[in-house]
Amino acid sequence: MNDVIWWNGVMPSMERLTRLGSSSMPAHLGIEFVDCGPDWIRARMPVDHRTHQPFGRLHGGASVALAETIGSMAGAMAVNPEKFVGVGMEINANHLRPVREGWVFATARPEALGRTTHVWSIRIEDEAGKLVCISRFTLAIIAMERK
Repeated sequence: MNDVIWWNGVMPSMERLTRLGSSSMPAHLGIEFVDCGPDWIRARMPVDHRTHQPFGRLHGGASVALAETIGSMAGAMAVNPEKFVGVGMEINANHLRPVREGWVFATARPEALGRTTHVWSIRIEDEAGKLVCISRFTLAIIAMERK
């Protein structure tokens, strides 16, 4: 996809997206939105005591929470927010490499942007650009009055 996918062709504000999660799970995990392009969006998450599993590695559940957070926000920015909301339907993740510290970066790109369903691919990489996790996220697009 080379066209701008964002609602009305307006690039989302990274500060606004980060602020939207300021009182929910994204804030608890330290997730911050950092960049976007015409058909992708990127966020980062620290690998620290909040996101570790008991053995000092990035928790797979934290990676999935990052993937769902970025996929949900991306979907929300691609539809008319006065009429529609996106809700997660399914997510899967393959955890490929451990990370012990630093940051991981998630980049979401759409595979399909239908009227009622979106499918997003999310790649999570470490600071060296090595693939840590790959996820596919399906989002249902529903009318606001149904939420």
